[in-house]
Amino acid sequence: MKILFILHYPPPVHGSSIVGAFIKDSSFINKNFECRYINLGTSESVNEIGKNPVGKLLKYLGLIWQVNKALLCFRPDICYMTISSRGIGFYKDALLVLFVRLFGIKRVFHFHNKGVRINQGRVLDNLLYWLVFKSADVILLSKYLYPDVHKYVPENRVHYCPNGIPGVQVESRKPKVENKSGEHSLAPPVAPQILFLSHLIESKGVFVLVEALNITKERGLSFHCSMIGGEGDVTEDQVRIKIEESGLTGYIDVAGKKYGKEKQTAFEKADIFVHPTFNDCLPLVLLEAMQHSLPIVSTPEGAIPDVVENGVTGFLVSQRDAAALAEKLEVLIRDPDLRQKMGAAGRAKYEAQFTLERFEKRLTNILNELY
Repeated sequence: MKILFILHYPPPVHGSSIVGAFIKDSSFINKNFECRYINLGTSESVNEIGKNPVGKLLKYLGLIWQVNKALLCFRPDICYMTISSRGIGFYKDALLVLFVRLFGIKRVFHFHNKGVRINQGRVLDNLLYWLVFKSADVILLSKYLYPDVHKYVPENRVHYCPNGIPGVQVESRKPKVENKSGEHSLAPPVAPQILFLSHLIESKGVFVLVEALNITKERGLSFHCSMIGGEGDVTEDQVRIKIEESGLTGYIDVAGKKYGKEKQTAFEKADIFVHPTFNDCLPLVLLEAMQHSLPIVSTPEGAIPDVVENGVTGFLVSQRDAAALAEKLEVLIRDPDLRQKMGAAGRAKYEAQFTLERFEKRLTNILNELY
């Protein structure tokens, strides 16, 4: 079977592009199908998204040419696309989809984002959604995400494929000596280490986390938080100003981007992983935290309840609720045994459900079913 994959892969680095790279580099998928790959992205970095329209137009015209050439010369049986769900990205992708439809090729859309339901009330968007989804199959990360597209896609054309990530060598966690006095200490072996690792985007809960940690500090708890990630719609300076205004200087470090060994070390040093997002689907970083046996505090956003089992592998708190976030962070800061127990449960869940091998097999089975 011939498959034309029109998908994102880095740069920029984000969840969809990382998964795209997994697919493109997968020996398992490439062994099972005859594949061609075209990069759907037109941005080089996360903070470039939505900017430089002239340069992106030229790249987009080149993208249309590549797709046209592939459809004529490669003649795929299936066209697999990771399209955007709304906004300018959707309009760009919708035009490409309509172009592919002219060739009568079976289409499957793999969504790593959501937002169809937000814009479906608009006349133009509603029309485009009907045209894009007509006779197409859809791959979603979770059943929690089906309501986003249910108006346009019947359940018999929906397939579920949660993400997976490759295994890494992870050192076993050793209990740390805790500071029971309640006095703040920055010494890593003493103060529980909280890790936030994501692009600095407001919807990831960056400022909610700072507010929650201010509450935690006022309760006299000992902790240290590392905020790791490149700038998105929030700059490092904006975060540092918020930290200073909250009296959290010394409690929170804004560490910038970390990759490879530095990123691995950050996970190894951490005791708690926090991701207070209010706009997400299934963040790969949560799978990485589980892989490193970290308890997670996050929100019931998108498919996250499939990953974080509340009270078992971590805690889920309401979006934008700094007080609730602080409460669960306090529970984990005070209870190292619970941290270890939840971290072990998370590691077991990762191995059972979210390895890259399981993802590759799930996706391969879906594509075979579509043929």
